[in-house]
Amino acid sequence: MPDISDFSLQQLAGQRLMVGFDGYHFTEDLKDLIGTLKVAGLVLFARNCSAPDQIDRLCRDCQQFAAECGQPPLIIAIDQEGGQVARLKAPFTQFPGNSKMQSTEDARQFAEITARELKSIGVNMNFAPVLDLAPKHIESIMIERAFGDDPNWAINLGTTIIDYLQNNGIMSVAKHFPGIGRTTLDSHQDLPVLEVSRDALESYDLVPFKAAITHQVAGIMLSHIRYTAIDADWPASLSTPVTKELLRNQMGYKGLILTDDLDMGAITKHYDLKSAVQQILAADVDIALICHRSSKMEQAWEEMIHQMENHAVRRHQGRQSVERVLKLKQTYLSNSTA
Repeated sequence: MPDISDFSLQQLAGQRLMVGFDGYHFTEDLKDLIGTLKVAGLVLFARNCSAPDQIDRLCRDCQQFAAECGQPPLIIAIDQEGGQVARLKAPFTQFPGNSKMQSTEDARQFAEITARELKSIGVNMNFAPVLDLAPKHIESIMIERAFGDDPNWAINLGTTIIDYLQNNGIMSVAKHFPGIGRTTLDSHQDLPVLEVSRDALESYDLVPFKAAITHQVAGIMLSHIRYTAIDADWPASLSTPVTKELLRNQMGYKGLILTDDLDMGAITKHYDLKSAVQQILAADVDIALICHRSSKMEQAWEEMIHQMENHAVRRHQGRQSVERVLKLKQTYLSNSTA
């Protein structure tokens, strides 16, 4: 694993980006993302996955190129929740999803089988479990993806998934902090605003995330929701009060914090990329996700470099974030081979 003391600003910026790409095979564009932007990781979608042997070769080629460039191993992530959100189709095992789980044994089987199948193709992070709660009295956007409305039920199933994914070598990412189950507007389309008291959030929505932290979940993904009781101006993914004050300081989380995809309408319709990146850095968010290939990736990378060049605090914070990234890579990817 490379020593962070030797990292250039370009490497520090790259290790705070995870990106999507197009196609099934290793390409010149992937060489550019890995070798030039020096990204921390890649996110796979259905557009990248045609068959197990193809995915395995793609992941191996990417890891081999990263090693040839003197880069740390890549995080290679996927959304494999089961049910509505499962990027891998047959012959991979298909599960009915969180809302259909009946027991912790269901959660264990999902996590163990999914971990085994992900490892077999070179994927090392799963954007799961969903820990959002879906109250019964509203038409929650998460009704089909959540475990339900009971925090204790979500804790039982969610922490089982975290434990069995991570005990089997797959980094788990709990989402979408601090909880989007109360919303009815899809943040893929626009920016939901949640006007609920902080006490209500802490006594209900945050409860499963507190449990995830005690189970040392590798990552927590932030929502693109504006919680007016915590931050009247910025959505959670860009919010210092949500990330630094609530998640880091109050809840004591020391793991990896990621945004949801910055290509979603909640962000693109309301904030320019430069402002979003500046907020991400100010809030101590470790990794920004940009899931559709565009010049936004280069722009985000360049803005991160610019901020670190001109602000000592940003440079210091950047090193702290990359240290968290490298710590996870050391734990889960130190034996990665091409």
